[in-house]
This record gives sequence, C-alpha cells and structure tokens, in this order.
Amino acid sequence: MEIKKSEEILAEVHRNCEYAKQSIADILPETEDGEMREELLRQHEEYERIGGRAALLAHERNIELKNPGPLKKAMVWGGIKMNAMKDGSPAHIAEMMVQGTVMGVTALRTSLGEMSDLADEDVKDLAEELLRTEEDFEKVWKEMI
Repeated sequence: MEIKKSEEILAEVHRNCEYAKQSIADILPETEDGEMREELLRQHEEYERIGGRAALLAHERNIELKNPGPLKKAMVWGGIKMNAMKDGSPAHIAEMMVQGTVMGVTALRTSLGEMSDLADEDVKDLAEELLRTEEDFEKVWKEMI
C-alpha cells in the first residue's frame, strides 16, 4: 500500500471540494424544488468553507493546490446536464448527489487509510472533517430519494 503524505491528502481535500462546488453549481439551474435548492446552497457554502481552510493550510505550508482542468470540468458539466435532461425530478437529482458524495467519501476514506503516521495533524483533521461532512450530506440526499 502506498503511503500518502500530507500534501497529497490536502490536494485530495481541495479536489473533492472543487468538484463538489462545481457539481452543485452545474445542477442548481436544473433544480426547481425550493427545499432542494436551499440544501444545495447550504452544502456549497460548507464545501467553500472547508476548501478555504485547505487553501489556507496549503499556503502556510508552501503547497501549490491545482484546480481541476477545463476538460475534466467539461466532462462533469456534461454528465450532470445529460443526467438532468433524462430526469430532472427532485428524487433523481438527489440520487445524482448521493453518487457524487459516495465518490468523495470513498476517495477520502482511501486517502486517510493510506496516510502516513507522520502526517500533519491539521491536514488529517481537515480531511476527517470533510469525510464526516460528506457522510452527513449523503444521509440528507438519501432522505430525499
């Protein structure tokens, strides 16, 4: 098993937040349900907050965090738009959000499991906070299906 360093975990947290924020921004125009829109905006703010903390930790440690490239962003956008065109119902949108959070949870659990014992505690704490947040979001979306 590869041992991941703090820099890689921090990059994972950043990437996870960026994809989540983009996905939410892409699905919001397709969402007409008021309660669901509010939840999407609440979750976007939470990803923004955690992503900001990741950026601050990276800055303090002279780590450069890279944003997803335009091709990857276009693929995410296209996937969301195609899925929403097929079925724009609140239940289907909630299902799409569950799929996204499950991917994030899986990536974070894998990364935390591969984390070095020497890893930066602040980075580890932030990754664990994001994991708990994503698990909570998953429960919210499952209730809406």
